[in-house]
Amino acid sequence: MDESQQNQHEYWMRVAIEEAKKAEEIGEVPIGAIIVRHGEIIGRGYNLRETTHDATAHAEMIAIREASEKIGAWRLLDCTLYVTLEPCPMCAGAIVQGRVPLVVYGTPDPKAGCAGTLMNLLQEPRFNHRTELIEGVLQEECAQLLSDFFRGLRVRMKERKLLKRAEQQKSDL
Repeated sequence: MDESQQNQHEYWMRVAIEEAKKAEEIGEVPIGAIIVRHGEIIGRGYNLRETTHDATAHAEMIAIREASEKIGAWRLLDCTLYVTLEPCPMCAGAIVQGRVPLVVYGTPDPKAGCAGTLMNLLQEPRFNHRTELIEGVLQEECAQLLSDFFRGLRVRMKERKLLKRAEQQKSDL
C-alpha cells in the first residue's frame, strides 16, 4: 500500500474512531464503523447493544443497514467498510452477504475476531464472495479506546463493590 492509500485509510479510520467515541459517551463499548463509497460516507454506526437491548446492534450492522438504505440496494459494491475493531462472526457474515469488497479494521479482536484472528470468514474460499482485508490501520488508537473503556469500567465496578460493602457494614451495626 502506498503512502497516499495509507493516508486515505487513516483519514477514514479517524472518522470511524469518532463514531466509536459516540458509543463511549453513552456507556457503550467504543466501536465505530463507516461505509465509504466513491469518497462519500453512506453509512455510519457505533455500538448500541446495551442501549437498544439488541444483540445485533453492532457498529458494522448499523452502518450496513444505513448504507443499504441510502443506496437502495443490499449489495454494497464499490464500498469500503472501516471499523475500529475486527469484525465478529455475525458482522463478518453480514459483510460477506452484503458483498462489501474491502474491509479496513483497526485492532484485532482476540475473543471474537473473524477476519483472521480466530478464523477468517471474510476470505473463506467456500463462500461465493470474498472480501479484501487491510488490518492494523491506526491500531494503537483503536486499541487504546477499548483498553481505556474497560479499565474505567473495572474501576467503576470496584468502586460499586466497595460502596455496597460499606453500606452493608453500616446496616449491620
